[in-house]
Amino acid sequence: MTTPNRPIRVGVQIQPQHADYATIRRAASEAEDLGVDIAFNWDHFFPLYGEPEGKHYECWTMLGAWAESTSRVEIGALVTCNSYRNPELLADMARTVDNISDGRLILGIGSGWFEKDYNEYGYEFGTAGGRLNDLGDALPRIEARLGKLNPQPVRKIPVLIGGGGEKKTLRLVAKHADIWHGFGDPEVVERKVRILDQHCADVGRDPGEIERSVAVESEPSELGPKLLERGVSLFTVGVNGPDYDFSLLRQWVEWRDKTNG
Repeated sequence: MTTPNRPIRVGVQIQPQHADYATIRRAASEAEDLGVDIAFNWDHFFPLYGEPEGKHYECWTMLGAWAESTSRVEIGALVTCNSYRNPELLADMARTVDNISDGRLILGIGSGWFEKDYNEYGYEFGTAGGRLNDLGDALPRIEARLGKLNPQPVRKIPVLIGGGGEKKTLRLVAKHADIWHGFGDPEVVERKVRILDQHCADVGRDPGEIERSVAVESEPSELGPKLLERGVSLFTVGVNGPDYDFSLLRQWVEWRDKTNG
């Protein structure tokens, strides 16, 4: 299940909640200076924890700003909610941010789950299965629109799909994604990777084409090698406002550098 010849990468999810934007912008710049490979935000309209009506900012407007305020790090949402934007519009937004950033965008996307977002902004929440079906319908439309836009993206924008659903989500990963992002301990990840590999076989795709990413919340010394054995090469640390403590992130960056040699 290991992914050959793929370097270890480290991402940070700068959660855009409970902080002023100036603080968020400084956090993105600091993360770039620390040497992270990817700086993510998330696509919600309200904080996910802490004060439910606390400070919060919109995802894609922020990514356009990050495209200008950073120069090296890749940027993206972990993850965009498919329900919130027409697929063709999202493709155009992604192409635009990719051009502003000179080819540093990752298009992270998922089916959506935070019911408060839907209710407050007037989207139909529906069912988990229905939202996954909508994501399955949207992905080819996004791909088609990206091929029609003028100017084109700077590069083929990598698609990251987040989620661990074994029947639908991981099959969509096998068909459409360049990166899979999941959660869980090494044993859970091992199961998900095995199922993803089978979906790849079913659709005739080389599973080695898909980078495996996992959210990490503990130190790398023990967790890192266990996840590496299971084919994970992208490790993402979440940091919450308003303070954005990077102490754990620094450990993962140091571990990456030592392990990559």
